[in-house]
Amino acid sequence: MSEEKIPPTHRDYISALATGLEVLSAFTAEHREMTLSQVAERMGIDRAKARRFLLTLHSLGFIRREGRIFALTPKVLSLGQAYTASNDYLAVVEHYLKAITQQLGESASLGKLDGHSVVYVARSPASHRLMSINITTGTRLPAPYTSMGRVLAAHLDDPEQAAWIIDAALEAHTQNSLTTVSELKEELDKVKHQGFSIVDQELEEGLRSVAVPVFSGKGKLLGAMNISTNASRVSVETLTGKCLPVLLDAAKQIQTDTL
Repeated sequence: MSEEKIPPTHRDYISALATGLEVLSAFTAEHREMTLSQVAERMGIDRAKARRFLLTLHSLGFIRREGRIFALTPKVLSLGQAYTASNDYLAVVEHYLKAITQQLGESASLGKLDGHSVVYVARSPASHRLMSINITTGTRLPAPYTSMGRVLAAHLDDPEQAAWIIDAALEAHTQNSLTTVSELKEELDKVKHQGFSIVDQELEEGLRSVAVPVFSGKGKLLGAMNISTNASRVSVETLTGKCLPVLLDAAKQIQTDTL
């Protein structure tokens, strides 16, 4: 596991840097363009503080400004490109994700755990759209309700997982959603034991997915890889009988190719 994070009260914690990054994160698919007041409201800070951060980010080229409207610039992509460049395994993973989509005609992705969110770091989309939102690299979804999130949480060490479960925001996204700590714990134990996770319409009606862990040749957990399907087209039996073996084989190949 990585070294423990310092708390915001630590003397080495730079709150201004943290807030600046949080301002960038405030812009999402649903909030592509915002006024100063909207940014301040989403951030929970006063307008004067929001203004200073927005103008600084504008000066650095990460934010564009058109009158009262602020939005991200393409320069923000350089942050993601730096991550990709420093993780050579992503090129290998993307190769197999595309192969999965070509073979099964379904979307395939690799995700990483970031707190209680699963973040998409590589993706091969199918031609048909599965969710009400457009999933791309960088999309964040609630980890307790995604197959990739559950696989990754299942591989946390016991103390970290216990704290993670307690702090998870559990809510009924659909009538199938688990909503209690005991249900989540039981599900993560099941996932760890069987080596994969299936989530059947718990995050959004009609969305069904299966995920497996992906390890490097040295045994490092690289992330979780999943196949997402439409419940009206693909049954759970097909997901386990046809899609899961393809996913497991791809994970095995990635492990071989990332020594």
